[in-house]
Amino acid sequence: MKNTNEQIDKIIYEALSKEEAEFYDQLGEQNIIDMTLGVFKGKNKNLYILTFIMAFLLFGAVVYCSVQFYHADTLKEMLIYLGIALWCMMSVGFIKIWHWMQMNTNSVLREMKRLELQIAASNSQNK
Repeated sequence: MKNTNEQIDKIIYEALSKEEAEFYDQLGEQNIIDMTLGVFKGKNKNLYILTFIMAFLLFGAVVYCSVQFYHADTLKEMLIYLGIALWCMMSVGFIKIWHWMQMNTNSVLREMKRLELQIAASNSQNK
C-alpha cells in the first residue's frame, strides 16, 4: 500500500507545475504540533488565540480554587470553591474539545485539497 501511495505521489508530481508541486508538498501529513499550531492560522486566528488565553486563565482559576478549597474553614466556602473549580475544569475541557474539532476540520480540508490536486493531475494526464 505504501508503494502505491508513493507511486501515486510521483505521478502527481510529474503532472503538476512547479508552483502546484510546492503547494502539494504543503498539504502533506502533519504531526500533532503542526496540527495544533495550524489552528492559530487563518481568518479566525484571533478567536483561537483568545480561547487559548481563556483556557489558560481558567486553568489558573482551577489551581487557585483548589488551594482555597483546602484552606477554607466552613463547608459553604468549600462548596463554593469546589463548584467554581469544577466549572472551570469543564470549561477548559470544552475549549480543548473545540480546538480538537478545528484541528480535525483543518485535516479534512487538507485531504480534500489533496484529492482536488489528484483529480486535476489525472485529468491533465489524460488529455
